[in-house]
Amino acid sequence: MKSLRGRRGVRFAVVSLAVSIVAVPMVTGFASGASAPRSAASWPYSNGDLANTRDAVGSTISADNVSSLQQAWSFSLSGDATKNVGGFGTLAAGPIVVNDVVYMQDLHSNVYALSLETGKLDWSYIVNKKELSGPGPNGVAVVDGVVYGATPKSVFALNATTGEKIWSNDSLLKKGQGTFGIQPQVANGHVYLASQYGHLPGGGVVLALNAATGAKIWAFNTVPKKDKGVDALGAGAGGAWETPLVGTDGSVTFGLGNPYQSMGEALSNPAKILYTDSDVNLNAATGKLRWYYQAIPDDFKDYDMQASPISTTANGVPVVIGGGKMGTVYEMNAKSGALIWKTPVGVHNGHDNDSRKALDGTSKLSVPFTYSPGALGGILTNMAVAGNNVYVVTSNLPFSFTNTDQVNGVPTGKKLSGNVESLNLTTGKVVWSTKVKGLPLGAATVSNNLIVTSLFEGKLLAFNRTTGKLVFTHSLPATTNSTLAIAGDTIIVPMGGPKDGTIKGGTKILAFRVPTSVSG
Repeated sequence: MKSLRGRRGVRFAVVSLAVSIVAVPMVTGFASGASAPRSAASWPYSNGDLANTRDAVGSTISADNVSSLQQAWSFSLSGDATKNVGGFGTLAAGPIVVNDVVYMQDLHSNVYALSLETGKLDWSYIVNKKELSGPGPNGVAVVDGVVYGATPKSVFALNATTGEKIWSNDSLLKKGQGTFGIQPQVANGHVYLASQYGHLPGGGVVLALNAATGAKIWAFNTVPKKDKGVDALGAGAGGAWETPLVGTDGSVTFGLGNPYQSMGEALSNPAKILYTDSDVNLNAATGKLRWYYQAIPDDFKDYDMQASPISTTANGVPVVIGGGKMGTVYEMNAKSGALIWKTPVGVHNGHDNDSRKALDGTSKLSVPFTYSPGALGGILTNMAVAGNNVYVVTSNLPFSFTNTDQVNGVPTGKKLSGNVESLNLTTGKVVWSTKVKGLPLGAATVSNNLIVTSLFEGKLLAFNRTTGKLVFTHSLPATTNSTLAIAGDTIIVPMGGPKDGTIKGGTKILAFRVPTSVSG
């Protein structure tokens, strides 16, 4: 198995049903969940709208016609783009759909523009082979006729019609500050993104750039204090993996990853290690801290709070919904960050408070022990909000510690499963929970009265939003660990996840469409 030092916290890859498991990877608004106007056949942001709700407004796909979905087209990547990148696969990003064009970035950092109608390639932007990415998920943002993306070391802007480069900036990260791999967010003339890997005095780094020029506006270090555990490893800490939330209140909120320390270090040198495993709300113009909520202090299990924060309202109050690999959904006051409720989802086996006990000196942990969610479990892909419900998909994959020097433990067990769940937005109470055989990595996506997602193993699934009943299953020709998108009558599913160390079924982007005779 690949070292988990190489992949702390995104949408990820996955597994062989034997014992080997390969880790792989896996702009927005506050107030009333405001979202930018969009045409019926569009998915203009990484999570659908400016509030990160993943509610496919304008979709014509529902329980009445989902069974009629047919493959509309397939676009296959070729050449070097089909090669597994560091064990993370070939495609892990979520598609963007603007003006009937599908924009995608692969894990080699190449960008493609395809016709939504036919899948025909309009243009491609091919990156130097030396700038391979991974774990990603990578991905682009498209705003006002400009495509924004990143390689591991640089950020660039392209003409959305031609693919021609407008600007690039390769001087944003200093030596040791890691690499880019996040799908950026663009709003109000700013490009927001963050580093993932590397060791520096302040841990990870969150950045805002001028969208017109690529010049850095501000930077925020996610671990402002040196901590013994982090320093001992010489590794990165507090990276961001998923697209942040840009609020209508002048803020930007990032979901941040773990401190990457061993169990022994967490017990012997306990520290909160702010702002790891936190949702961090910053002034969008200056980068100044407004508030934070830390879910797991002194983390040693890779319990990233990496999911894209969601903006909505509950009981008339603006709130932020967060979550991550600890397998818990959190509702926070959007103005103060105060916790309103938290709810565990998926499988938990009684080890949720291990890090807090280590921090306050009451831990009685001894090895070996098994914990769930594991380091590749919990909420790996983004959540959705619609009506008065939060929708989430989880991966149930236990891990074990066999010695205290381990970081994150090792995977345990052979059976892979997940859950698709609905929570009441006001109370946090679980409304329904449906178990699935496999790992749902396509994120939770709302399409009218459906929740749509995909399994890594290669299946497209749809569930009744009210009951959680599985109402549609379609086998895919390849493994997929990418977030899907829904634009009008079309579902776009990127495929290229590694299994048993190879890409099973090839690297391709598929579009499924409801026939006009059915939808209209």
